[in-house]
Amino acid sequence: MPPSFVRGDSAMLGFHATPRERSEMARFGVLGTGSVGRTLASKLVSLGHDVMMGSRQAGNEQAVEWAKAAGQLASEGTFADAAAFGETVVNATAGGASLDALAAAGVENLAGKVLIDISNPLDFSRGMPPSLVVCNTDSLGEQIQRAFPETSVVKALNTVNADIMVDPSIVPGSHTIFLCGDDAGAKAMVADLLQSFGWPADDVMDLGELAAARGMEMYLPLWLRLYGAVGTARLNVKVVVGG
Repeated sequence: MPPSFVRGDSAMLGFHATPRERSEMARFGVLGTGSVGRTLASKLVSLGHDVMMGSRQAGNEQAVEWAKAAGQLASEGTFADAAAFGETVVNATAGGASLDALAAAGVENLAGKVLIDISNPLDFSRGMPPSLVVCNTDSLGEQIQRAFPETSVVKALNTVNADIMVDPSIVPGSHTIFLCGDDAGAKAMVADLLQSFGWPADDVMDLGELAAARGMEMYLPLWLRLYGAVGTARLNVKVVVGG
């Protein structure tokens, strides 16, 4: 990894660190330059994290613009640069391109790390509303985990709009954010990170193993219908349990 891509003085954290220490201290590589990637990267910088935004080519116009605006804790590079830089990596690429983007990031750069997968496998080839590239018996989250077996994939934040991901108070009252994955320690770290974004611990629901990503991704068609019905993307659901 070229020295120019290294920022900050914190040492690389291993999995011996507590979940809270990992969420507070880790450097982040954010893959994707769209609105989701920029929103999450900006939030992470605002919390004091060093963040590198990754794209297919270094010098991506949106990434350069973001890094300039975000300040000294922000930088940009290729997918591989960002994956190597991050102690934790965020996949904020379009679902249809995620596997290719992660392949470009490099197996070796993702090994031993937590990958927070926010992508949704949306297929716009037939117009709106989109369908899903994969569903029912598989999920994009699981496909990513199979492709990168030495990486701990946690599915999270894919069921709400980007602004709500980092500021749940936009939606009044208590509402639920989901996560799932096969690594309990990785999920604990991500849950702590979500709390640093403002999600109360009681509103973070662990759905269990990564196979639950199927349901989380298949929620998107319903979300789109809800968006159409209420006229705003600033919405979410609350899981309420009867006595």
